[in-house]
Amino acid sequence: MPKAFDALNPPFDRLTPTEVARLRDALDIAYFPPGDTIIEAGKPSDALYVVIKGEVEERDGTDVEAVLGPKQSFDARALVHGGSTTRFVASEETLAYAVPRDLVLLLIQANSGFAAFFYSDISRRLDAMAKADETEGVESVLRARIGEANVRPAVFVEADLSIEGAGHAMREADTNALLVRDGDQVGVVTGMNLSKGVILERRAISEPIRELTRFDMISVDAEDFVFEALMKMTRHNKRRLVVTEKGAIRGFLEDIDILGLFAGNSQLIPGRIDRARSVEDLTFAAADIQRQVERLNHQGVKVEVIAEMTSDLNRLLFAKLFDILAPPAIRDQGALMIMGSEGRGEQTVRTDQDNGLLLAEPVDDAVLDAFRAAFTDALERFGFPPCPGNVMVRNPIWSQPIDAFERQLRGWVLSPDAESPMWLGIFVDAVGVAGRQDLVDRAKATLFAMLKGEAAYLAQFAKAVDQFPGPSGGLVNSLMATVGRDEVIDLKKSGVFPIVHGVRCLAIEKGIDATSTVKRIEALAETSLFGSTFAAELTSAFRYLMALRLKSQLAASKRGAMEDEAQVRLSALNTLDRDLMRDALRVVKQFREVVRNHFKLGLF
Repeated sequence: MPKAFDALNPPFDRLTPTEVARLRDALDIAYFPPGDTIIEAGKPSDALYVVIKGEVEERDGTDVEAVLGPKQSFDARALVHGGSTTRFVASEETLAYAVPRDLVLLLIQANSGFAAFFYSDISRRLDAMAKADETEGVESVLRARIGEANVRPAVFVEADLSIEGAGHAMREADTNALLVRDGDQVGVVTGMNLSKGVILERRAISEPIRELTRFDMISVDAEDFVFEALMKMTRHNKRRLVVTEKGAIRGFLEDIDILGLFAGNSQLIPGRIDRARSVEDLTFAAADIQRQVERLNHQGVKVEVIAEMTSDLNRLLFAKLFDILAPPAIRDQGALMIMGSEGRGEQTVRTDQDNGLLLAEPVDDAVLDAFRAAFTDALERFGFPPCPGNVMVRNPIWSQPIDAFERQLRGWVLSPDAESPMWLGIFVDAVGVAGRQDLVDRAKATLFAMLKGEAAYLAQFAKAVDQFPGPSGGLVNSLMATVGRDEVIDLKKSGVFPIVHGVRCLAIEKGIDATSTVKRIEALAETSLFGSTFAAELTSAFRYLMALRLKSQLAASKRGAMEDEAQVRLSALNTLDRDLMRDALRVVKQFREVVRNHFKLGLF
């Protein structure tokens, strides 16, 4: 019985201790000399193999699709689905654990998390893995530190302050609780205490708040765990605890703040944005949005949910900033629009700005220039880096009267230069977030009308799907053949962009006005361009690549190296993620072929 078998290696980490023990008892060790075929293409397999030592090549004809090293398993498809589409050959002397097929099938029936690894389609596999991760996400919140929650700042007042004065202090500080100093003791008075005192006890608003203050405060430290706070709230029947840090009072933790750790602060941030009266006020709300992305990802929330929530909050942020900074002439005549991943609702970690301004009528140059600079500078303060392509309000190309902008669109279509396709691609994803939405709708309608029937132009536009090296250019081969050798892949260039741009091109041709990639895929499936099964696979591949990229972005942000935000080091991926990566990139490869064939790119 092999004792060295690593049961923490995916997918075996999904098994229960009893199932692991049963697995260990059934394991055998197989030896394969160099050049020996372990599994033949099209043939079933009587075991699931896990490499102990050596290397195994996965070959598709003469092409090497993957080189599998220690702890990597193969081949789930041959085991469960009756045959592999590829051949597995020992490229050097190889030792491998062999898990009998009958046992694997029994474990699949008994354990849905383990079974997910063997699904033949990426969409079912990802859905199953997400369900298995939900419990882990809840547990991670309970193990979080209280300092990670939304600790409300402490506001101190004196005990002889009047009830009326306390009410004004709460409103000015935007809080529902005050810390009250009365000699050497500190207590708490809440808005509810004030209301009960005046309405139920008939106290005069001129009376001091001393009599309404509770001095039996229960406190927790910022370094305590969230579950400890929950226990104290339950034990002492409190909805609010005082939070201390290094012996000093830092603020309050309320039960709704703990809820915010589970669901993010999406229910709290809109109020902060709405109450903002200055750019400085919005800076705090912007920071909350970004912290929420990290919390939700840590809890295992699906990337599409994170992106949707973040997008909604960012749009509220942009609209409020427009309202604060735009002078009446621009606020009444202008339309603020966002583009790129922000427009599609697919940006989570801030990469760069993609925004613009359309005007119904010309505005005084000095007024417009001042707004352009102030708006872009404010977003930089919020943590939105400048766009490398200068697609920002401060660029006159992207902030001008609608008539001039439509002439510009015609120039990009009728007299294109090297940058025209990129500008068009960015604008196709535009959505209005503040002001005259009709101006954005008008400009997009103009563009779609110009592109209708322009097959040759759309084909040239679609060529960008091959702008970056991808699976069709042998990336799967080179990528998977170097696993374990510290190879790096750019997720945006190799996976996300080909899907986004290919789907965008097809949507333009079909006149689909949806902006999100997933909604465009759904609409395209209804046109019979491809079937619902492939649409589901394409959507799942896109979401998986986005989720992997989000992890990479958060890691790059912590390192202060956002230039690497889309890069993932393959040697850092576990077996399951490498397998999902390979499946996702195969879907990307198939989709590129769909785009090439549809637009007949071989003729260009």
